[in-house]
Amino acid sequence: MKSLRFSLLILAAAAAASAQQWEVGGAVGGSFLPGVTASGPSGSATAGFKSGITAGAFIGQNLYRHLSGEIRYNFMQSDLKLASGGTTAAFSGNTHAIYYDLRFHTSRRESHAEWYAAVGGGMKIFRGTGTESAYQPLSQFAYLTKTQAVKPMLSAGAGVKFRLTPHMSLRTEVRDFFTPFPKELITPAPGVKVGRFLHDFVPMVGISYEQ
Repeated sequence: MKSLRFSLLILAAAAAASAQQWEVGGAVGGSFLPGVTASGPSGSATAGFKSGITAGAFIGQNLYRHLSGEIRYNFMQSDLKLASGGTTAAFSGNTHAIYYDLRFHTSRRESHAEWYAAVGGGMKIFRGTGTESAYQPLSQFAYLTKTQAVKPMLSAGAGVKFRLTPHMSLRTEVRDFFTPFPKELITPAPGVKVGRFLHDFVPMVGISYEQ
């Protein structure tokens, strides 16, 4: 009897696993980062990153009727910048975001349009990839450096998924990636204070396949 019960439990678990719905896909969009204030004895400047393109991929699993989990990756072209009084200093760079989201959605296959909200966390890797020089404009505020910094990241967003076929969907969404400001890349000059946190607003459009 115990063996029969155990076998039934194994079969039930296997059936539940096979009934899970998986989704994979990719997305492209833009990355928009409002700068932070860098203030010191010589005045103030705006420090941060230029807007740029973003592209990414995700794999998710529908855990319950209205809840899914997703592992996501995004690459963002994010050049470093300083701006003050009409003068701008720039330095090439990019960022990589790796995170896990919980996605709360209105339905699964019952509707052609599915509204959802997402929240999660992970890490963001900031990279300065330019060539350093002896002189940099606005160095009285900060130095743009060729280095790398890994920061914890919170992710929040919302979107709509439109079902195109029984297995294909179009997704549109907007995300906010929230991290500590990477002072390792944009290093404040002595006596200069910069904002502590950075927002990255990322609208994206993607295609996904479900099985």
